[in-house]
Amino acid sequence: MEQLIQSIKHRYKDNGPYEKGPAQGKISHTADGTRVELYARAKLPTRHGQFTIFAFKNSKENLDHVAVVKGDIWTGEPVPMRLHSECLTGDVFGSLKCDCRDQLEKALEDIGLEERGFILYMRQEGRGIGLANKIKAYSLQDQGLDTVEANLHLGFDDDMREYSIAAEMIKLLTSSPLLLMTNNPNKENGLRACGVKIAERQPIQCAPNKHNIRYLKTKRTKSGHVLTLIP
Repeated sequence: MEQLIQSIKHRYKDNGPYEKGPAQGKISHTADGTRVELYARAKLPTRHGQFTIFAFKNSKENLDHVAVVKGDIWTGEPVPMRLHSECLTGDVFGSLKCDCRDQLEKALEDIGLEERGFILYMRQEGRGIGLANKIKAYSLQDQGLDTVEANLHLGFDDDMREYSIAAEMIKLLTSSPLLLMTNNPNKENGLRACGVKIAERQPIQCAPNKHNIRYLKTKRTKSGHVLTLIP
């Protein structure tokens, strides 16, 4: 019981002064000239602990991305970080067809128990094809195609995401090296190519269910994700 009490106190303690970290209005640019602005920041108490939320705008997309930060990520020490792409069906509605919500919840839970860490939440629905097209892909999956086959059938690549804007968001937030929480080596490579310092890739695996097992197998066999919890 005492251990539980101390864990709760740690999770919800004030993790450093709110004023610490970059101020809103800070600006950076991608290699192609896209302007990325740290637009706003605010305190964000959550069920996983005390966070600060940072909102970003950019000149390339009509999309606002955010980061939620726990503790002092500006020490120069390696910091846990998850880059999460928006998944309305999973994150909000609890779809069992993917592992998106499981990974987001695990990242929040794990970072909530750490002294520091942050999550980038990128509005890249359906690996960059958008929500409506993702539902079209779902329909094709209902007819027997896997996720990669469905994307290709609709005229898209397997993964349409690019990481230059995410990389500038990271650079605006911190220069500390990352402990990148991902099973996707392509995500790590994409961030490194944009100049982000990564100390280590850390797996973030969740138990499969009967509805997403084929999806996870496709991730492993066709998209190169490192997954060991599936047969």
